[in-house]
Order: sequence, then structure tokens, then C-alpha cells
Amino acid sequence: MLITQSAGKFLKRKNTINLGGEFIDFTLPIVMGIVNITPDSFYDGGKMEDEGVLLSSVEKMIAEGATIIDVGAISTRPGSQFISTKVELSRLLPAVKAIRASFPKIPISIDTFRSWVAVRVIDEIGPIIVNDISGGSLDSKMFETIGKFGVPYILSHIQGTPKTMQENPQYEDIIKEISTYFSEKIKRLSKLGAENIIIDPGFGFGKNLDNNYELLNRLDSFKVFQLPLLVGLSRKSMIWKALETTPEHALNGTSVSNTLALMGGADILRVHDVKEAIETVKIFCEIKASIK
Repeated sequence: MLITQSAGKFLKRKNTINLGGEFIDFTLPIVMGIVNITPDSFYDGGKMEDEGVLLSSVEKMIAEGATIIDVGAISTRPGSQFISTKVELSRLLPAVKAIRASFPKIPISIDTFRSWVAVRVIDEIGPIIVNDISGGSLDSKMFETIGKFGVPYILSHIQGTPKTMQENPQYEDIIKEISTYFSEKIKRLSKLGAENIIIDPGFGFGKNLDNNYELLNRLDSFKVFQLPLLVGLSRKSMIWKALETTPEHALNGTSVSNTLALMGGADILRVHDVKEAIETVKIFCEIKASIK
């Protein structure tokens, strides 16, 4: 939900992020709709390559209640190979320009770990949210770029790289290690002028099945950072492997997992299925409202 800048100043800082002079409010949890402009994404690869299909999908997500549209043009599924910056931009720029032209008020996030991609998109369509699955580890200029442009930044945790992250992830205390990671990177971002930070513990990014469920069970540990918390569980292998099914049949498991994430303090649900996520948020809010 967007609110005006004048109204935003009366909200507590931890409940908002500033996107180009307007504020996104996290007083109630919100939903981010996933748009993958990739031929090889683990669930919806190749579905959004046609502009008409893309815009119809975005329109449906907005109608169903998405607050943010997250657009990615490079697959980061386990074992994936990186494409060039040129190819990433050739996919991403036409998509974000089309979305901005057709839906000028919807906040756009770009799923990229490359600072130059972020710069090019900002130059083309203005302020956006940068969703970096690498937490700045794959591009040494990313934090500097975020500080320079002052755009919101999703700081994600990852162990390894998309190509190697699931080979043999190891943790002694996963919450302690991710918290230390966040602390150090938030400090670096703050020194460079970045103020609008969202944290994402990175489900599936360098975590095995047990790691992921321990993380979900102890999600409230990250409330100490007093920053908006994003959770991306949608149709991931931690769900469909536990259910012995496939990503295509993991919607019910996703809704259950999203409910647990909301109970653990999630402010943003990043999902493929907006309608079901919005319904999950509504039920959660009813439960919270009933607590006296």
C-alpha cells in the first residue's frame, strides 16, 4: 500500500521504506508478485517472454492485491549458470519499461545482483527496489550504487553462489551466522548512505531442508533488526520435497508455509500466486486482530 510522503512522516521508520518520495507501508504484511523473464526459472520459466502475457499476468497480480511486482531476468535456481549482463538487460529492460508504461503507480523491484543492471533500470524508469540474492557478494559496487541512488535494497543471505550453494551447506548455528551476516552488511550499507533496507534470510540459498525449516521455525529472531522482513518460500523445493510432490503441486504447502512465516514476523511475502497469499494475509490479520 502506497501512502503520500506527507502522511508517511507520521509513521514509525521501521514500518516504511521510501521509494522515490513515496512510502510503502508495512504496518500490515504485503505481497510481492514474482515475474520471471527467464526461459529456465524453476517454476514459471518461459511463460513471460511474450509482452502480452507479461502485462496480463502483472494486471492479474495487481487486481489480486500485489503491492510490489518483482521482475527477474536471470535464473538463480540451484545449479544455474549466469548469463551475461548484456543478455540480462536485453530481457529485463523491455519488461520493466512495459510494466511502468502500463501500470505507472505499481512499485517495481528488480531481481538482480549486478549494480550496472540496477543503474540502467533506474536511468530508464526511475526509482525501483533492488532485490539482490547475493547480499552484495557477487558485485563489489552494489552497496555503493544503492547508497548513491538511495533506492530500497533487499539484503538477502546466501552461502556460496547459485551454482554451488546446494552442494553441501554447513552451519553451526544458522540464526547466529545469518544475524552476524546481516549486522555486518547493514553497517556497511549504512555507512554508504543506504537507509531503506529490507532483509531476506534467503530460504533455499545455501540451505538444506533441515536448515530451511529451522530458519522458518526461528524467523522471529530477526525482529531484533527492526527492519522489514521479506520471505520467499513460494513453491520452493523445501516445500515440494517435504510433500514428495512437484513445484506445480506445491501451492497448498506454500500457503501453509507463508502462514508460519507471517506468524514469525514476515512483512513481505514474495510469491507466484498472489490471490492465495493475499487470502493468507487476511486470515492472519483476522487472527491478530482477535487477540485482546
